[in-house]
Amino acid sequence: MGMLVLGLLLFLGVHSTRVVADGWRTATIARIGELPWKAVYSVVSIATFVLIVWGYGQARQQVPLWTPPGFMRHVTALLMLPVFVMFVAAYVPKNGIKAKLGHPQILSVKLWALAHLLSNGNLADVLLFGGFLVWAVFSYRAARKRGSGKFDNPSGAMTAVTVGVGLAVYAVFVFGLHEWLVGVRPV
Repeated sequence: MGMLVLGLLLFLGVHSTRVVADGWRTATIARIGELPWKAVYSVVSIATFVLIVWGYGQARQQVPLWTPPGFMRHVTALLMLPVFVMFVAAYVPKNGIKAKLGHPQILSVKLWALAHLLSNGNLADVLLFGGFLVWAVFSYRAARKRGSGKFDNPSGAMTAVTVGVGLAVYAVFVFGLHEWLVGVRPV
């Protein structure tokens, strides 16, 4: 359980610099440059993500808190549809989803975490998904204070691409990748 908690603290801590230390982040980027900042940020993010995965894998079945009803797996699968579309929307330029939501990636993390809390009842699940949910709530709030992230003149074609790619990635996860990565068939 310790590796999971350490990984979460470090990963979410690194991803909270804009929330809790935006001035320091901005000054550091100005001092060392954007590319070195992104390189260090990426290396630390990957290393701490590996800690989360490893720690979660070790602790996943250790401390059951409750047994969710079986149908909740299907609810989670349904809730994951917009998660993938919103996640993709953060990266496709000029799509209507990003224009409307402003910060779709953070919203996708919120919904992903909530959906997984509904269908998982072990302590490791509560720590992992609950930690990400709390982080996403604060991160979204901070992002909204910094600026809406919204823009005018979204493209219908780019929105269609966003939805199509999001649904395709969802299908890849449901029909194989989730089981291969996590060891659990989603439905």
